[in-house]
Amino acid sequence: MDTERTIQTNRIRLNLKKFIYFSAIIICFWSCGQNNSKNQDIILPKKTDMNQDNISKTIIAMEKAALEELNKGNPSGYLAIYAEDITYFDPFMEKRFDGLKKVQTYYNSLQGTMNVEHYEMIDPVVQISGEIAVLSYNLISYIGSNIFREKCTEVYRQESDEQWKIIHSHWSLVQPANGKE
Repeated sequence: MDTERTIQTNRIRLNLKKFIYFSAIIICFWSCGQNNSKNQDIILPKKTDMNQDNISKTIIAMEKAALEELNKGNPSGYLAIYAEDITYFDPFMEKRFDGLKKVQTYYNSLQGTMNVEHYEMIDPVVQISGEIAVLSYNLISYIGSNIFREKCTEVYRQESDEQWKIIHSHWSLVQPANGKE
C-alpha cells in the first residue's frame, strides 16, 4: 500500500513539473515570436523595466506552465527552466541532485507516470533581490480520490540573456506533526 502511494505521489510530482516546464516553453516561444512578429506595438519589458510585480507574475506564470505540463506526465517544462547548475531536492529521494544532467536522468525515469486531474497552487509568493527571486507556495494535487499536499521553494536567477532559470528546487510533502491530514 505504501509502495503504491509512493508511486502515485511520484507520478503526481512528475506531472506537476512537466506542466510547469511546458508552460514555460510556451511563454518563451511566445515572447520570442512577439519580438519578430508583425505586432511591433507589443514591447516586452527590458530587465531594467521590470518591477517586482512584473517579475512575480512572470515567475509564477513560468512555474504554473511547467507544473501543468508535469501534471500530464511530461517533465520537459521544468527541464526548460532549470539552470545547468540546478540543485534539486525531491521528497521521495534521500539525496540532493546536483546539475541538470542528473535531474534529467531522474525525470526521464518518471516520464509518463503522472496524471494529475487538477491542482491548486496556494499563496504563491515571490521575493526578489537583484537577479535572484525566491518563489514559495503550497500545492494540492488531485489524482482520483487521492489528495497530495506539498510545499515548494524555487530559487530563480536572471541569466545573462535576461531569462529567469531555477537554480535550486526543493519539494517536500506536508506531513502534520500529529500524523493526520
